[in-house]
Amino acid sequence: MDKLNFLTAGMPLITGNKGYAKALEILNDMDLDGLELEFVHGVRIKDDSKEILKKSNLVKTIHAPFYINLNSKEEEKIQSSIERILETARVADDINAFSITYHAGFYLGMDKDAVYKKIETQTKIISDTLKNEDVKVWIRPETTGKATQWGNLEEIISLSKDFDYVLPCVDFAHLHARYNGISNTYDEFCAIFDKIGNELGQNALDNFHAHIAGIAYSEKGEKHHLNLDESDFNYKDLLRAFKKFDVKGVIICESPNIETDCKILKNYYCSL
Repeated sequence: MDKLNFLTAGMPLITGNKGYAKALEILNDMDLDGLELEFVHGVRIKDDSKEILKKSNLVKTIHAPFYINLNSKEEEKIQSSIERILETARVADDINAFSITYHAGFYLGMDKDAVYKKIETQTKIISDTLKNEDVKVWIRPETTGKATQWGNLEEIISLSKDFDYVLPCVDFAHLHARYNGISNTYDEFCAIFDKIGNELGQNALDNFHAHIAGIAYSEKGEKHHLNLDESDFNYKDLLRAFKKFDVKGVIICESPNIETDCKILKNYYCSL
């Protein structure tokens, strides 16, 4: 990546049911940089849609289905989770996407070190399989918004050290919600970039994948996303930190009004 790109989480709302060709046209007209495909309930995409996306010069990423738990107590669910991630990565490779992201799992009341080792084992299977298939796409476990979910920043950085094509997806709204309102100042945002750069190297900052949205939360963590102007999330100082560290890659806007807030984010960043 040669710059920071601003993407919507899914097709712009004004696309309606007109499909990816219209969505890409809208994004281009809005001077936005691309979109993250949302495979919410399964990896489902038509061949003609894949061809449209592949031919587009806009940036693409994919969010894998939500039914993933690499720490499930049921082996069948682990295997299904692995397959969903693999299927997502294969589609990403087909359409020349930058990266994929997913929520890796839940602690389920288990020892955190044991959970980490289990997720690490499944990640190796995923990584080795994609390497054997010559699928080259960034695989990104996402920082999560509740303390019951595996995926704090330290865990994801640690996992990224062990695999060539694994890097974090940093959901800044999730980090803000996970800790009931912290991770919301310029200095805290800078500390996150500093930590990632120091532990994973400049390559991680040059190929960054972030999620940003307004968010509602409680002492238990994330409740639901909000529009930026309805939330206390300090996106302006976050974008100042992006600028200071010259971060390149993608920012995915996950606000309910995705294209409106995505444009707000890009315009503010470009004004700095």
